[in-house]
Amino acid sequence: MAFQIVINLIIAFMWMFLSEAYSVSSFIAGYLWGILLLFLMNRFIPDTFYIKRVVKIIKLILLFIKELILSNFDIVKLVYTPKLNVEPGIFELPTELKGNWEITLLTSLISLTPGTLSVAVSNDNTKLYIHAMHIENVEESIKGIKDTFEKAIMEVTR
Repeated sequence: MAFQIVINLIIAFMWMFLSEAYSVSSFIAGYLWGILLLFLMNRFIPDTFYIKRVVKIIKLILLFIKELILSNFDIVKLVYTPKLNVEPGIFELPTELKGNWEITLLTSLISLTPGTLSVAVSNDNTKLYIHAMHIENVEESIKGIKDTFEKAIMEVTR
């Protein structure tokens, strides 16, 4: 991916210098030409087309923003109910993520989302221990994290 980005930047600068228009619009035009050239020459480059991964990264960011907003609404509802009826607890989340970077990203996303906090990671990196402010159903909580954050992280990193 990094190789393709460097090649694309080189093409953009070459376009800008050869057209003798030293402006942002000329650079953007060259960058778009570079994307087109890389897409057409994709079979000669060993890695997959990098724009696909960029789109997946943007989807992960948008997913985090959506979950952040939804969990904020949930926490506000819990706080403003007249009778506080919360069931806090710690549950174990088995994870399929293998790399330290992937696990760190998942624990950060979980901790940044209001109402949940990553407490610990098992020694073999297969389980996360998560504290939730309100747990209605542990299986639903596990399924929700696996279907959103873990799935999106695996799409980005693999």
